[in-house]
Amino acid sequence: MADSRTMRIGILTAGGDCPGLNAAIRSVGKTAILQYGMEVYGISSGFLGLIDKEYTILTEKDLSGILTLGGTILGTSREKPFKSDKYNAYIGGKPAIIKENYEELGLDCLVCIGGNGTMKTAYKLFQEGLNVIGVPKTIDNDVWGTDVSFGFDSALSIATEAIDRIHTTANSHKRIMVIEVMGHHAGWLALYAGLSGGGDIILIPEVPYREDVISEYLKKRAELGKPYSIVVVAEGIATPLAADGETHVSAARYIAERIQELSGFETRETILGYIQRGGSPSAMDRIIATRLGSYAAELAAMQSYGSMVAIKNDEVTTVPLKDVAGRLKTVTPDHPLIKRARSIGTCFGDRI
Repeated sequence: MADSRTMRIGILTAGGDCPGLNAAIRSVGKTAILQYGMEVYGISSGFLGLIDKEYTILTEKDLSGILTLGGTILGTSREKPFKSDKYNAYIGGKPAIIKENYEELGLDCLVCIGGNGTMKTAYKLFQEGLNVIGVPKTIDNDVWGTDVSFGFDSALSIATEAIDRIHTTANSHKRIMVIEVMGHHAGWLALYAGLSGGGDIILIPEVPYREDVISEYLKKRAELGKPYSIVVVAEGIATPLAADGETHVSAARYIAERIQELSGFETRETILGYIQRGGSPSAMDRIIATRLGSYAAELAAMQSYGSMVAIKNDEVTTVPLKDVAGRLKTVTPDHPLIKRARSIGTCFGDRI
């Protein structure tokens, strides 16, 4: 970066949308403009925008009024530029195109806001010579290297409210209700939502379950005069393959069918799906996004690249992208919250 010109940074949001993305964009952009006098380029549709050279120059005015908005004003995509595709006709493929456009735009730094996949791509781009800073977001709480990231608190509130509402239907009809929440490889959302929503059984990918244990637990509850039960399931729990060799439609559907077959209790499933990712971010997620985003702009000003901003012990810090890439933060089977849940009678499907 030449000292004679204004520093120019790019911001992109990649991967799945989640509450708090706009709050993070706002924080990075406003800090960069107001605190450091930078020019800010908003890259459209994640890494795809860098491939197609689609962007907009963001002013401080553009960043006003977006703190509470869900989604992302920049758009997003699940583009993975280091995977083979039609662009391989070009020497170097998509990464080479991204690098070329990065240089043509005169960017001094690229701030990548996203989850695990985004951090992995960000690190690879850093290895290609781009100045990169990562900002973690996830509703799954599975980004390695940070205690918290924005998105999780909002999704937790939504899932908990849904479970609260399902309690009334379960009680009215004396049914077993199975509620599926997001979480492919990490059970944080199911664990927290299950505990805060009063789930009787919580099934997460990190704790192998047994169908007979689930059935017996529900039968004992019925014998104790408890007319209904709530089962909270992470979408990524292991389920057997169907007869045609394909996976079942959903974890919730499989568990609900097996409960009814083994116990005879009327059982219904509910899949919360994308509702968990939508809408306005919670107050906590707005604060987390603001803290992380502002620090990312500060790192850019210091020309400190190759790191992801993180929160450790309530302090904003950094973690090398090379340490984050390809890693997941999962629930340990002996996690303190699991121990506390077991102490109040919650079943995790492995033992009664």
